[in-house]
Formats: sequence, C-alpha cells, structure tokens
Amino acid sequence: MYFVYIIYSSKTDKFYIGSTDNLESRLKHHNSRLTPSTKSGAPFWEVVYTETVVDRTTALKREIEIKRKKSRKYILSLIENSSAG
Repeated sequence: MYFVYIIYSSKTDKFYIGSTDNLESRLKHHNSRLTPSTKSGAPFWEVVYTETVVDRTTALKREIEIKRKKSRKYILSLIENSSAG
C-alpha cells in the first residue's frame, strides 16, 4: 500500500505533494530538515491530505497529476472534499 500525500507548513504557508509507503516516517523526515525542498517549513509540516493507492507506480502517477495542476485552489479543493466525507 502506498500513499499520495499533501503536507502543509503554517510557517511558510506552503504545500508539498509527495508519495510514500510509510507516511509517518516520511513526515518525520520532512520535519527533520533533511529534505531540501521542505527544509524551510520544518518542523511545522502536517499531513492535510492523503490518498491510498495499491502500488508505487500508481502513487507516482497520481503525485505527478496533482503537481501538474499547479493550483493552490485545486489543492485546497482536494483537502476540503476529503474532510467533507
């Protein structure tokens, strides 16, 4: 099982989109300041959205699909709709 995730940093007011097979470990890594792309937001990253998928290939495809939208509005709609259920 893999996860596509969106994390948010209130420190930088930014979102980060990624995929992993271990969400808890990956979040710790982002908050440890070891990931250059999320270093500035650490240690304030929090998971705000997840999707569960069957394999790594599917996760990477979905991650790319979300990233290609390049829209904060789209990201916020994903988050809002996941909370509404």
